[in-house]
Amino acid sequence: MIGIARLSRRCLAALLVICMDFAAAPMQAQLAPSQPIKIVVGVPAGGLGDLAARILAQRLSENGHPAIVENRLGGNGIIATDAVAKSRADGYTLIMGNHSTLAILPHMTKIGYDPEKDLAPIALMLAAPNVAIVKSALPVTSMRELVAYGKINRLTNATQGIGASGHLIGEQFRQLTGVDLVHVHYRCAALALQDVVAGHVDMMFDVVALTREHALSGQVRALAVLSPQRNLVLPNVPTSAEVGFAALQGGAWFGLMAPAGTPRATIDWLNAETRKAFEVLEVRERLSKQGLQLPLGSPEEFAALIAAESKRWGEVIRTGGIKLEGN
Repeated sequence: MIGIARLSRRCLAALLVICMDFAAAPMQAQLAPSQPIKIVVGVPAGGLGDLAARILAQRLSENGHPAIVENRLGGNGIIATDAVAKSRADGYTLIMGNHSTLAILPHMTKIGYDPEKDLAPIALMLAAPNVAIVKSALPVTSMRELVAYGKINRLTNATQGIGASGHLIGEQFRQLTGVDLVHVHYRCAALALQDVVAGHVDMMFDVVALTREHALSGQVRALAVLSPQRNLVLPNVPTSAEVGFAALQGGAWFGLMAPAGTPRATIDWLNAETRKAFEVLEVRERLSKQGLQLPLGSPEEFAALIAAESKRWGEVIRTGGIKLEGN
């Protein structure tokens, strides 16, 4: 009887080990480098979202898990985001989500995915706050002077395109102050900034990373950084809150998303790898010198940001009656 009892205990222990192995197998299979992780980016190579994706892909590859970046263009990022949202929820196909595809475009046009239901946040990687700039010849040196000037003079606002962060912040500025900005939209930020520098357009809201050199050289005048904290590369420029416009905040941000239903263990592993990639001192220093912020944080914190941004910009878009051309 004792032998049988011992044998039974051994069988039970073996059975428990087998069960545990089966339970762990899915997670191990999802995290094992049996196939490359594909990070899809809905913008051309060279942009901030593309930069963030390549930093992570390099980190994953160097640590034994091959990863590639795929630039899939079209529809302002909607096509790429929709494709990933409909992909297998196994952690091998990810999307570089951003302020536009997750919080702005859903309020402006028909899309085939629901950012909240069809995608799972992993980590917020980069935040690029906007700064309010004016042409050097404009006779204002502060946001309050800009508002006073705009009450009695026509002001033109250059933007990166309809629905871009600079466009929506300009609309929010108009709604908050009553200054009726004339919207002048371009195909990209570089062309818009070029015309502000040349003095053809009065002002612009654009990310610090792209405007800092022009502001520091005096080609444009920076009035306020639209973020809670001052920016390291423009330390003498006050925040919007400091100059009495606390509600006027915004810019570009980029974060990793997976198809909804991706196992939590995989989400957590990808979050940890993302944090490691952007906590490397050389990476942090290089990005910080461009005026970029690295929020990182948990999937829940990223989800909360998306919800808050979607609510805020949705209200601005509805109030302003903004739609993409052709919608």
